[in-house]
Amino acid sequence: MLLKRTHTCGELESKHENEEVILNGWVNTRRDLGGVIFIDLRDRYGLTQVVFSPQDEPEAHKLADELRSEYVVGIRGYVRKRDEETINPNMATGEIEVRVKSLHIYSKAKTTPFEIKDDIQTNEEIRLKNRYLDLRRKPLQQNLMLRSAVYKSTRDYFNELQFAEVETPVLMRSTPEGARDYLVPSRVNPGKFYALPQSPQIYKQTLMISGMDRYFQIVKCFRDEDLRADRQPEFTQIDVEMSFVDEESIYSVAEGLMARMLKDTMGKEIETPFPRMTYQEAIQTYGSDKPDTRFDMKFKDLSPIVAGSEFRVFSKTVAEGGKVVGFVAPGFGSLGRGVMDRLTKRVQQEIGAGGLIYIKNNEDEVYSSVSKFVSEETTHKMVAAAGAQTGDLVLILAGKAPLVYHQLGDLRIMFAKEYEMIDEKKTHFLWVTDFPLFEFNEDDGRYYAMHHPFTSPNPEDIHKMESDPGAVRARAYDIVMNGSEIGGGSIRIHDYELQKTMFRTLGIEEAEAKEKFGFLLEAFQYGAPPHGGIAFGLDRIVMLLTGAKSLRDVIAFPKNQRAQSTMDNSPDSVDKDQLDELYIQLKPIVK
Repeated sequence: MLLKRTHTCGELESKHENEEVILNGWVNTRRDLGGVIFIDLRDRYGLTQVVFSPQDEPEAHKLADELRSEYVVGIRGYVRKRDEETINPNMATGEIEVRVKSLHIYSKAKTTPFEIKDDIQTNEEIRLKNRYLDLRRKPLQQNLMLRSAVYKSTRDYFNELQFAEVETPVLMRSTPEGARDYLVPSRVNPGKFYALPQSPQIYKQTLMISGMDRYFQIVKCFRDEDLRADRQPEFTQIDVEMSFVDEESIYSVAEGLMARMLKDTMGKEIETPFPRMTYQEAIQTYGSDKPDTRFDMKFKDLSPIVAGSEFRVFSKTVAEGGKVVGFVAPGFGSLGRGVMDRLTKRVQQEIGAGGLIYIKNNEDEVYSSVSKFVSEETTHKMVAAAGAQTGDLVLILAGKAPLVYHQLGDLRIMFAKEYEMIDEKKTHFLWVTDFPLFEFNEDDGRYYAMHHPFTSPNPEDIHKMESDPGAVRARAYDIVMNGSEIGGGSIRIHDYELQKTMFRTLGIEEAEAKEKFGFLLEAFQYGAPPHGGIAFGLDRIVMLLTGAKSLRDVIAFPKNQRAQSTMDNSPDSVDKDQLDELYIQLKPIVK
């Protein structure tokens, strides 16, 4: 028997007093107070207190004797206002209760392996194994509801701007530039494989050539790579491409999406346009291409001051083309020797720097950790160049660039987190622009595309593409939110000859380029518009909006750090008949 609900467990108020209602849900808690049984009934909308009393209905009360946590039930009853002293201000429905007239138990439940409550400390593997139970908890349900709101806001925004939502194939050819592909064997084409898309890049560019000048898609993508808290083998991105645009057009649309999304989902107003910073400036100022600008502590180059220093760590570093750089930690000049020793050890062990140099700029003394080797005059010059005020601490690293910038960037974040210097209520966006087009891989002895091989070079640098690839800037840009990259894109190459030059620089010969990307190169010869786009990491955006610590907390059914779903035991082996159909023979696994 189904009792069709009239209300959810989160909407009844005092205005519903005396109404007959039907609620369905899970038994959250059960309390037996001398023959009167109180149940908190739960669905994804909230909780309602339900009362089984022999004064209301003797039979319903008897049935309630067997109720336990997580039983699924339907109840029919009447809404009553609670007595003043029993009102629960922490519940949306805390002013009322439902006095039960009849009860139907849809299904019983075993004792769960962990409590279904908000703040459990249960091991994550246990929660992932029992994901259907974990998803009953309010924090995860709220995360998924916010994610749903992000989908709606995105679609509403792009529909209003006349973008076409187009689905691109999930089965495509392998293009092994970048991360590893997930491969899918073809039964009807023996010995051949599809790949799951790392991105719809080639298809969306083809759509631009087709005349679909404004495209977007909320799309699943796949990368077979090692996992972290902010990375999954399958992920969702908001994919965007436009024709007849430049960088300013992309920035405007992307900023509009972020403003709309935060307003719709969080009720938060954000200022546009977003600040911009070149890649080079970001590295040399914050030690990161995705800097967290919610706090200051910008880098200062101290190399000119210490180039002639008697301290060989300084002078030798500068002489060999390295850098001595530091930042000011305002108000931390009073940190003790023990604290600084522990910080130095962390810098060596966790960041990989050779050591930490620091200066305490206090009113009674300017103390340097290398005062035995650096003159008082040089120390004062360093303090002044760093911009330190009385009571401040200057933290300094020396080493090869750009490594030393990255290490100092890690120290900046480490220090800010340790001393809670980051205002979590702030939301800061930033564009990082002018990325290098290529990066050199020492192991392979060749250049790779920093983003992908369809990124357009800066017109001023095209002449350097084959003679000096490392000096070529890309028309590429990343959007950063609170120190996390949430999106990236570029203006694309649309010229056939320039695309061939790009492939040559990457060491992709004409025959190989034709084999891998032939249909795109062919399409370029039939009239390709200037175009560009951007892709946003939807999972990461939702993680930041909810304050979750891991992507796994904002994805309904995520994989663990071994790319496994322990709930349904995937990936799993298949039987020999299935492999034979696909013409696949497995090699023995060497353990």
